[in-house]
Amino acid sequence: MGKRKKIKERGKIRFSEYFKELKIGDKVAIVRDKAIDSHFPHRIQGRTGVVDGKRGGSYIIKLKELSKEKIFIMPPIHLRKIKNINSKGQE
Repeated sequence: MGKRKKIKERGKIRFSEYFKELKIGDKVAIVRDKAIDSHFPHRIQGRTGVVDGKRGGSYIIKLKELSKEKIFIMPPIHLRKIKNINSKGQE
């Protein structure tokens, strides 16, 4: 995992990423923002989870690790919402 941002993204921390709103049940991808120096568990980088609730300014994310469900509390800057794409073009 690289420790740097791309040259055009360096130094940028978007405030809209801090204050974005997610709903309970939204699917999110967990992607570490390298500009933020935080204690980030590396084993969940790139994983997909479901928003289970909100605690303060952070979100409660449920992940499935092997056969167990685990709960992580993450700030919204590390979360990317995944669009729901139905299979076979059905909506």
